[in-house]
Amino acid sequence: MPASDAIEQHEQPWSRQRLRSANERLLLDRLRDHGAASRAQLARETGLSKPTVSSALASLEAAGLVHEVGTHAPERGRVAVLYAPDPAAGYALGIDMGRSWLRVALADLDGTVVARSDVRNPARGADALTDLLVGTARQVVANSGVDPAQVAHGVVGTPGVYDEKQRRVRYAMHLPGWGRAGLLDRLRAELGIPLEVHNDANLAALGEYTFGVGASSRLFAYILIGTGLGMGVVSEGRLFTGAHGLAGEIGFLPWPGQLKPERLEDAVSGVAVVEAARRFGMSGQLTAKAVFDAARQGNEAAVKAVHLEGERIAHTVAAAAAVLDPDLVVLGGGVGHSVDLLLRPVREHLRTLTPLRPKIAPSRLGEDAVLLGAVATALGTAREMVFEHRTAVS
Repeated sequence: MPASDAIEQHEQPWSRQRLRSANERLLLDRLRDHGAASRAQLARETGLSKPTVSSALASLEAAGLVHEVGTHAPERGRVAVLYAPDPAAGYALGIDMGRSWLRVALADLDGTVVARSDVRNPARGADALTDLLVGTARQVVANSGVDPAQVAHGVVGTPGVYDEKQRRVRYAMHLPGWGRAGLLDRLRAELGIPLEVHNDANLAALGEYTFGVGASSRLFAYILIGTGLGMGVVSEGRLFTGAHGLAGEIGFLPWPGQLKPERLEDAVSGVAVVEAARRFGMSGQLTAKAVFDAARQGNEAAVKAVHLEGERIAHTVAAAAAVLDPDLVVLGGGVGHSVDLLLRPVREHLRTLTPLRPKIAPSRLGEDAVLLGAVATALGTAREMVFEHRTAVS
């Protein structure tokens, strides 16, 4: 008799309930991590007895957490029913609150995005930002056809750092009013779901680790270059956020400006690319994308601006390499779309700055990194909440 079954027979009723829950969670995790399986296969792989597996699967099926997905006909023996987690048991909401764009996605418990919306962010104040986020999130849920009550958890990615004690975002200078006290409480109340708030660079790093180029990395740094500058650090699959959640706020590093000391964020960003291009002679309604596009066409001022940006990014990579010793540095964010132009100047300047030269790669997820990191983070909690709720009810 397997040890777990022996324990089950001799423990008190409350302990038997805990063991039953542990067995159900073990089977659900196995199905989620490795795909559909039969009772016999689950028994072999988990060490639980076949009766215990059958009982646990019956409970999970009654709770709506697993369902039959087909059969397997072996060469000998009876046809076996295959079970898999039911992805429609609950849903998770991911939100990327950026200065220029708001991105919202709803995913089922398998992580499949079932509805999404990307909208321009014209808001210039706290109330307008909140209205835009709530309205877009509600529309995404409505478009999915999912009952809002099935949305178990949500995660918002934002510039700055969330202060849990004061329940407000700090240092989000590019989102006017976003740090106002009570704003996030309003978001939670109007959306009607539990809502976490995380730094956007941290979520981008998790997204890149889960879905992108960082998957096999022992320690990597994701540098988010867009309207501002941020960095997320993932070590052994876990975020490193520091004692106060401020690790990776490299935008605050000092930078020697021409007239007065600046922050690194003032030198490494989409705005900095545009300012440099103007100094080198470009004119008109410029954006970072327009500068990079012009550089691809050989525009001399644009090429100079891109090389200057590469030099400044190299300083950022050098700082990260000296402090963290990463095996990989990923460049992403809005400027990350033009990494093809930046990689050469970054590597060239890095060789002159430091003997520490980690591998540098473009983000595989592009501007979806923050959103997918938010979805992945929300899923982890949503799965736990759905399990606890449905097994308690059943």
